[in-house]
Amino acid sequence: VQLQASGGGLVQAGGSLRLSCTASGRTFNNYGMGWFRQAPGKEREFVAANRSGMVAYADSVKGRFTISRDAAKNTIYLQMNSLKPDDTAVYYCAAALTNWGTLRTQTEYRYWGQGTEVTVSS
Repeated sequence: VQLQASGGGLVQAGGSLRLSCTASGRTFNNYGMGWFRQAPGKEREFVAANRSGMVAYADSVKGRFTISRDAAKNTIYLQMNSLKPDDTAVYYCAAALTNWGTLRTQTEYRYWGQGTEVTVSS
């Protein structure tokens, strides 16, 4: 199983980016998938996740970021709007093999992508 994340880049504050994460090797349509991020010098933190019937966001991104999923493409997206310099981080996608839990903790996830870097300039 591989998760391939893409879409990162450099953007000015207030701008937008859309991250993509495509899974290969198996489907995760019935399981949770999510995004985490790690800023320089900080621990990896939860950003957003979804599973059939459930969506969760970190308070810091609620109202600005939207997670979505294209089951046919085995892909999840993270639409990031109104970006702030504090959003600068490496963003990782992850996939779980359970259909319960909050999806807010890293230990709930079985597979991880390689990360895509997002830099927001002020």
